[in-house]
Amino acid sequence: MSKHHQVIIIGGGTAGIMVASQMLKKNSKTDIGLFEPAKKHYYQPAWTLVGANTYNYDKTARSMESVMPKGVTWYKEFVTKMDPDNNKISTKDGDFTYDYLVVAPGLRMAPELVKGLPEAMDKGVVCSNYTDPKHTWEVLKNFKGGTALFTQPTTPIKCGGAPQKIMYLAEDHFVKSGVRDKTKVVFATPGSVIFGVKPIAKTLMSVIDRKDINIRFHHRLVEVDGENQIAWYELGKDVMAGGCVVIQGDNEGHLPLDESIQYNYHKLGTIKKDGRFGIKFDMMHLAPPQAAPKFVAESPLANEGGWVSVSDKTLQSTKYDNVFGLGDAAQLPTAKTGAAIRKQVPVVVANILNLIKSNALTGKEYNGYSSCPLVTGYGKMVLAEFTYGSVFAPDPKLKQFPLMISDSSVEHWRLWILKKYLLPYLYWNKMMKGVEV
Repeated sequence: MSKHHQVIIIGGGTAGIMVASQMLKKNSKTDIGLFEPAKKHYYQPAWTLVGANTYNYDKTARSMESVMPKGVTWYKEFVTKMDPDNNKISTKDGDFTYDYLVVAPGLRMAPELVKGLPEAMDKGVVCSNYTDPKHTWEVLKNFKGGTALFTQPTTPIKCGGAPQKIMYLAEDHFVKSGVRDKTKVVFATPGSVIFGVKPIAKTLMSVIDRKDINIRFHHRLVEVDGENQIAWYELGKDVMAGGCVVIQGDNEGHLPLDESIQYNYHKLGTIKKDGRFGIKFDMMHLAPPQAAPKFVAESPLANEGGWVSVSDKTLQSTKYDNVFGLGDAAQLPTAKTGAAIRKQVPVVVANILNLIKSNALTGKEYNGYSSCPLVTGYGKMVLAEFTYGSVFAPDPKLKQFPLMISDSSVEHWRLWILKKYLLPYLYWNKMMKGVEV
């Protein structure tokens, strides 16, 4: 089987559906073939709320058929290979050729990059909103106290703020369930700051202080021992740098603590072995390591890290003029979020339609905009909006929404309403239908 389409889109997630729907809205005659094997389309941003029992999981899913734009030829199959030198992609059923290719397959969970994680994942007291938010709620509900560990990997991940959002909600829940006074809440991150955008980081550090959360910076997760409930870390900073100790239990009382590595210190009885530090946990929530799909990483379109190599501004492939990449699979120096895709799609659509019409790019450019709705408790949220270089940059369009506030870098209940009610409505009724928002 071999068939040709003017435009082929790989992926039926947020990016793929939005590109197809906006393209057809601007030119209904565009011949589009879209490849997506999934039967369901999920609104994943709500999974944070599902994990804290404040959103119905079933409401995050709709059939793929219901979001597929009319006029698209939908192929319910995986792409196995991309051959951009011959303007061709392959599936198990055959080859397909194109004039223009849009690569938007998202990313894949890669728990195998951390030793022991595939065996421990989504079992017992190890949970993740990224893979099974309903299990996260079961773990939180059954938690009776001890060390509640929240952590994230060294790889790029969807929505970098998500691993800490559930922590703030969990801490709130522990207060309500009466176990907070016998609980140590710990956030271990490979990063050196809580968040890269300064006004947001300032607010989050006040939340950390209020909730008395122990942050452990420069902690690279390398192994999960699910059976013995130990997370093993390597430190990305010298333990004795500047005459301070990282893990105070190793040399308690003799040297001051380095707050750039340990903030709001709580003694956990850390285990030291072979240059690694083990944290014993009574529950652990993590973002698993994430990677580009293998067919992307193995293609000529990929950079060394396996992600689609594109121009930061035009989203055009750095290697092939008739190929564009966006969404989670693209190598862009900004956060991988649906909000970023919301701003990327119009650039891709305008450029492809103009190439079809006059063989030239438009002047439309993507400025790196992304946003992370950082839930800081039940009924509270901060909205981190930023562009390339982690510059705080609130979107004027969002300011027009009812209930929006003048400064989204501070916690507010109105922003919680935005997260829980307005953004899902916007997603299903506007973004999926090709309306530029």
